[in-house]
Amino acid sequence: MASDPGLIRMLSALSTVCAVLLTLGVVAALDAPVPILVTGALTAMVSTAAVTEPRPCDQALTLAMGVPVALAVMAAGSALAPYRVVADVVFVLLIFAAIYIRRLGARATTLGIFAFQLFFVTQFVGTRVEQLPQLSLAVLVAFTSSALVRFTVLRFPPERTLERLQRAFRLRLALVLDALIDVTEGGPQAPRAERAVDDLRRSTARLHTAAMMIQNRLGTSTPDARTATTIQRRVAEAETAAERLAVLVLRVLWPGADVDTLSPHLTQLRPAGSSIDTRDAATLPVLISELRSLRAAIGPDPLQPTGASPAAVRNRLLGYRSDEQLPGASPAMQDVFRSAGDVAHALSGLHLAADGEASPVHDTPGAPRSRAELTAKDSGVAKGATPKQQGTRVRPTTRTALQVATGSALAIVGGELLSPERWYWAVFTCWVVFISTASTGEILVRGYRRLLGTVAGVVAGLALASLIGNTSWLAFTLAVLSVFGMYYTIAVSYTLMSFFVTTMIGMLYALLHTLTPGVLVVRIEETALGIACGLIAALLVLPVHTRERTDQLLRDALERLRAVLSHSLAQLGGESGGDLLAPARALDSALDSLRLSVQPLITPISPLRSRRRTALSVLGMLETAAFHARSFAATAQLMPAALHIGADPRLMNEARRIDRNLATLISQVAVQGEGGDTTLVRGPGIPAQLAVSEGGARPEDVNATRRVLRHLQRVDESIQGLARTLHLPVHDDS
Repeated sequence: MASDPGLIRMLSALSTVCAVLLTLGVVAALDAPVPILVTGALTAMVSTAAVTEPRPCDQALTLAMGVPVALAVMAAGSALAPYRVVADVVFVLLIFAAIYIRRLGARATTLGIFAFQLFFVTQFVGTRVEQLPQLSLAVLVAFTSSALVRFTVLRFPPERTLERLQRAFRLRLALVLDALIDVTEGGPQAPRAERAVDDLRRSTARLHTAAMMIQNRLGTSTPDARTATTIQRRVAEAETAAERLAVLVLRVLWPGADVDTLSPHLTQLRPAGSSIDTRDAATLPVLISELRSLRAAIGPDPLQPTGASPAAVRNRLLGYRSDEQLPGASPAMQDVFRSAGDVAHALSGLHLAADGEASPVHDTPGAPRSRAELTAKDSGVAKGATPKQQGTRVRPTTRTALQVATGSALAIVGGELLSPERWYWAVFTCWVVFISTASTGEILVRGYRRLLGTVAGVVAGLALASLIGNTSWLAFTLAVLSVFGMYYTIAVSYTLMSFFVTTMIGMLYALLHTLTPGVLVVRIEETALGIACGLIAALLVLPVHTRERTDQLLRDALERLRAVLSHSLAQLGGESGGDLLAPARALDSALDSLRLSVQPLITPISPLRSRRRTALSVLGMLETAAFHARSFAATAQLMPAALHIGADPRLMNEARRIDRNLATLISQVAVQGEGGDTTLVRGPGIPAQLAVSEGGARPEDVNATRRVLRHLQRVDESIQGLARTLHLPVHDDS
């Protein structure tokens, strides 16, 4: 459940396999020849995997509309098969149309995939007009099998998927705490300390992925906007609290290290001469025990000592938020215990969102106050903060359609010259390398991953074929398992997906007793040709270079960072900032897109080492700023309305300076460093003395104020560091 949140990949792969098997069973019972069996199986794969809309009613409508599209394309492909040149021209035009109509939404995208894939099937199988009755029957059986599996055998409504995603999020949160316990138990001197921290980083990144998956499902899986807002807030608070707890623990264990985030790009854990405080070392066993208590609040922990009731443990943890029974340790360690209380508070919120009621807590003033905060924050609806997008003269769908059509035309010509019987592999490769890519660099990375997976699949296919010999049932079983592997790995590894595709093809040829090393070598050659044609088209037809794409996404991320700070400061100033976590989630989404776009620069095979270092540094700075901005928003949301620290003139001046610096950064990225004001200003810093009076304020209010200021200070430092990385001057405010 934790490795496959919501079991989405598992159910997708199982649905495809079941639809293929059901189609093959029905068509084989009708004594259909092998070409009809292959057509039915491939159609079942496409009709099951291509429909990705979340609502069952939308899926049913798309499948119903796909039937006439599939039949028309199948008839056209079969009729044009004897006329090679005309069929090739129609294929290119169909490819252009299939990409062009993506601007109309998800259903149009799916129908375009149906059209391309089924025309491809006619060329792959070599169908003829006289076979149309049998082909039409196979298509109808395939779509019916897909619908039967989707809506009956493996029915998974969006509400249940969301419930499984929430459970997976809690399990991944438990894995974060497990990794944090390992880091704390081993300590900074452990031989595997660095590896334990890497495991913690990976667990936190996986937690973030689960949180974003929930975010993307809220609009279609909840009964109303209020419920969606509640779940969004609970998940975001838990993720932020867990990440902050991990950062604070690392800062205690490595007191001299620059640990401001769990980003792996910047953190150095072992500065010379750093050692843990003696008081903190004595408190570590207590901290480990409390971390285990948090872990037990999510699920059973066999190492958790028994004795205290769950309610008493939770009350004790919540008490740390009010400075109750804090250990006699350094301020940094006390912040760790306060953060543990925040995690306990967030866990109560997760129970409240999932079960409709909080876990029972009694005995301390902190418990009912925590529950009251959770209930009070459920009012209102999330409001997104979307920055203005840069306009372009050519729509992305138009550009991609022209590029894919051009690349496919080149692939058809080259593929025919290379192998008149297998030319379609080059066209298919050219099509798929453009899917989910937006720059030439992304196409290059996707292409080399596909080629790598194809070569590995050829080797595996030949090896398996030599082992199974003429055992047809074993070859069929391996082909089915390869289909499952294709769709189970497609979302996590494009190389593995390509490996399973080629292995499946090898097993199919083994079933037909036509598998030879030469056939699979041709597949490698056609794959390489398709990648090359795609790259040529991407470079010559309205090219989008990697730098242009990353600059656009960097502007987007900076604008969303600016929106998060603006909303949060408005909340601190007593204004109604709305839900602060919605713009923070928008920032996370923009940062995820930027991570994908810089893959061509940071991949190990990149020869541009200086650009790789710059890209990693920029990404690290942005991840640091995003973490503190998200924590800043989450903490500001908890601030009592009476504490208007945002109205303080000193803080307002610093906020305006930070906003101007961000505006300067955005403008410089937009013009690529040419012209305009290129100087950022370093001010006196967030005033440390700015805080509520400790005399009449609750301890948690004082701590929250300090935390807000600390996060804002870290955001300011990250922005200045990002400016230096981009070679922009930073001057002191005179």
